[in-house]
Amino acid sequence: MAYVSQEKKKALAPAIKEVLKKYRIKASISVDNSSTLCVNIKEGAIDFIGEQNKKNQEIAYRRGVNFVESDGYIQVNEYYPETYGDASDFLVELVDAMKGPDYFNNDDSQSDYFHRSHYTSINVGQWNKPYVYNAFTGL
Repeated sequence: MAYVSQEKKKALAPAIKEVLKKYRIKASISVDNSSTLCVNIKEGAIDFIGEQNKKNQEIAYRRGVNFVESDGYIQVNEYYPETYGDASDFLVELVDAMKGPDYFNNDDSQSDYFHRSHYTSINVGQWNKPYVYNAFTGL
């Protein structure tokens, strides 16, 4: 059963904060339902929303459907962080820092058996407060 305590969050926080500082990103770290380590990105020097819109526009074009622009909030797919264009390097490093050295994943969806150290979640912006892109963020 996935479990992440406040102590584990405190142990993983320095590595996460180092990645955030390296890429000039402001974010908060939290624990959700004692199973998920969350990073909520608020402001930074990476245009996450622009990259997501480019990606969605390309997908919409290939599928022949209408493109709907993101409104400043996205949930990052932690299983494919390398698919976010210019934000990929940051997201790959962030996911690695969030997992930490003791991370394990013994999930077996065929037998409905899910066993891992903890889940991860990355949100860019909030539903009521959009992400602020600032290329000159001086942290």
